Amino acid sequence: MKIKSLVLAAALAISGLNAKFSVYFDAGGSAGDNFGTVISNGAKAAAKDLGVDLKVYYSDWDPNKMVENFKTYSATMPDGMVIMGHPGDDLYKPLVDKAVKNGIVVTSIDTPLKKTQENNAVSGFGYAGSDNYSAGLSMANEAIRFFDLKKGDKVMIWGLLSQPTRGLRAKAMIEVLENAGMKVDYIEISPEINKDPTLGQSVFGAYVAKNPDLKVAFIDHGSLTATMAQIMKNLNIDKDKIGIAGFSLSPATLAGIKSGYVDIIGDAQPYFQGYFSVLQIYMSKKYGFSGFSIDTGGGFVTKNNISLIEPLIKNGIR
Repeated sequence: MKIKSLVLAAALAISGLNAKFSVYFDAGGSAGDNFGTVISNGAKAAAKDLGVDLKVYYSDWDPNKMVENFKTYSATMPDGMVIMGHPGDDLYKPLVDKAVKNGIVVTSIDTPLKKTQENNAVSGFGYAGSDNYSAGLSMANEAIRFFDLKKGDKVMIWGLLSQPTRGLRAKAMIEVLENAGMKVDYIEISPEINKDPTLGQSVFGAYVAKNPDLKVAFIDHGSLTATMAQIMKNLNIDKDKIGIAGFSLSPATLAGIKSGYVDIIGDAQPYFQGYFSVLQIYMSKKYGFSGFSIDTGGGFVTKNNISLIEPLIKNGIR
């Protein structure tokens, strides 16, 4: 009986060593979401390369749902979890601290959690994504040059200021544009539009109708950017009258750039975010590496360079 028990224990130990790492991955939006698809494509590629058992889940870009999903899936005690920092440090830090103490490697993408990372970097908590404030500064300054904006020009920013860290991109754009003398209107993206960007058509249509002097609309949301060409067409808006500056690439955004309805895109390269975050967990869990921070932003895509990366967009890599 004792020998059988020893054999069973040894078998379980061996199976545990050979078992794949289990990683839960928050893709941010909903299934089929443009940004979420590309970022999860990167995670899936890394999982395949490393032999990781990856479980992708979605949070509808809802910070509260992100937190609840984290509670649910961390309770299953996976080897690692990849999160987005939209809920902010106040909500996430206590939960991440607890998960790390339980042996779960956690890392973040898309939106940083600086306090959480400072506390858990030694345990593998890293970040892959753009610095939202810096990305906002870069976009606003580039757009001033690209659209030849002048003092007194009317611009609109459609963003997520209500979210503590995620909103820094919109905050930075507002600061740069106001300091340059533009007339800046801000619209908060509602939870409903955050989840389903196609619902933004009525909001954009109403704003344009009341502001015929609008020169440039800054769309601070990847999936909403992807819908802008269709929204403009549906509303019969002259693409040469209103410029569109947005974020994140997708097949729909590619089509918008080629057709002239979308003018300039800030690209945070989400495929790499997904790939690196899974790699981060693997390296931390297996070899004890600490968390690394990688800024994936800084590039801009327009009709002048879109042909260079078009094949990658169609393949879900950019």
